[in-house]
Amino acid sequence: MEMCLGSSYPAIARSTSRLTPLAVLLAFFLVFSSLTYTEAYDSLDPNGNITIKWDVMQWTPDGYVAVVTIFNFQQYRHIQTPGWTLGWTWAKKEVIWSMVGAQTTEQGDCSRFKGNIPHCCKKDPTVVDLLPGTPYNMQIANCCKGGVISSWVQDPANAASSFQLSVGQAGTTNKTVRVPKNFTLRAPGPGYTCGIAKIVKPTKFISQDGRRTTQALMTWNVTCTYSQFLSQKTPTCCVSLSSFYNDTIVNCPTCTCGCQNNITQPGSCVEGDSPYLASAINGPGKYSYTPLVQCTSHMCPIRVHWHVKLNYKEYWRVKITITNFNYRMNYTQWNLVVQHPNFDNLTQIFSFNYKSLTPYGAINDTAMLWGIKYYNDLLMAAGPFGNVQSELLFRKDSSTFTFQKGWAFPRRIYFNGDNCVMPPPDAYPWLPNASPRSVGPLLLPVMVFLATLACLLVYV
Repeated sequence: MEMCLGSSYPAIARSTSRLTPLAVLLAFFLVFSSLTYTEAYDSLDPNGNITIKWDVMQWTPDGYVAVVTIFNFQQYRHIQTPGWTLGWTWAKKEVIWSMVGAQTTEQGDCSRFKGNIPHCCKKDPTVVDLLPGTPYNMQIANCCKGGVISSWVQDPANAASSFQLSVGQAGTTNKTVRVPKNFTLRAPGPGYTCGIAKIVKPTKFISQDGRRTTQALMTWNVTCTYSQFLSQKTPTCCVSLSSFYNDTIVNCPTCTCGCQNNITQPGSCVEGDSPYLASAINGPGKYSYTPLVQCTSHMCPIRVHWHVKLNYKEYWRVKITITNFNYRMNYTQWNLVVQHPNFDNLTQIFSFNYKSLTPYGAINDTAMLWGIKYYNDLLMAAGPFGNVQSELLFRKDSSTFTFQKGWAFPRRIYFNGDNCVMPPPDAYPWLPNASPRSVGPLLLPVMVFLATLACLLVYV
């Protein structure tokens, strides 16, 4: 046996040495590809994504007419003002002859065309949605919302956006058409990473009476996933805590979303009572949605405050307050996702909508909260009306319930799909060491008398 091992070992060593560089390169590739993937993974919405569906509806003399639909399959992350921006790179020398329901931001160089001028001649067009109020002859279904798309749970009827385009200088059959490449989605900023376009089974359409089915001539899909790390360099929200049993108010950590630095970054924040507030709001960046936040220790546009308000025999009550410190932003269709172990015993909620999120089946510890339409679904910009609040009533579970060691506070909070920064656990307002309920009012004089008596005996 030793001779066999000894004779074969050099051959094994030689083969291993030849494979080592390839193995190292493969290992690096797997590591970096896995890091990119995990950054876009959301444990509370593991299947959430934005899918772009491209349906070729008819052929033209030099190309095709297609309907492009952006589906938001994310449960709580939506696309807010100023809306989505979609881009891609043509595989050949395609041009866009016309569009309905959307438009490109640039026409490009169309000087080679005589007579009819295309809508866009760029190799890498950028498309935006049309605004509400667009004339009817320029609309199709699910268009013209200013690029705003609701989340799947909050408003499924408005969780899609569509437009139509006529493509020229492209193929006119399934074998000659080439799918676009390098899809990009900004909603409205960076954060989404799109995969390659994949040809799938043609989409089928059922008539209104349900008696006839038609289908697209060709269909391809593009899937885009979100990463908060790519979306912004700093957090956008933070959480503060308080309770009825402790006078301590745990504020957001200092410099959570940035620090006040009017020396190197003048105008980074503004005081609420500043006489120059109006001019600062209407100053540079007014139409670019550049945040202008109120000067605070945390410098976050949004703060979520969780207050343990009351304790009953069989229930306990929490008050949630969301405050907007951004003077340039009204958050329409805002939402909050909260993770807490007692949501399986939520009894009543006041002035917010509620839906349980159960990404892992039996575990019911995550709730999605959002405003009631026409009542508090609009979170106003910073100022006296820049907050919304509600109260939650939970039923106690005698086998698990306790106020000790920060149990009454949430594990995670998301605002509009972004993870908010929590205070450090050791700063949570815990129960005092001596609970007031342990010493009754009739027992206190007796304890004072015994303590006095003990002191006298020591001196005697």
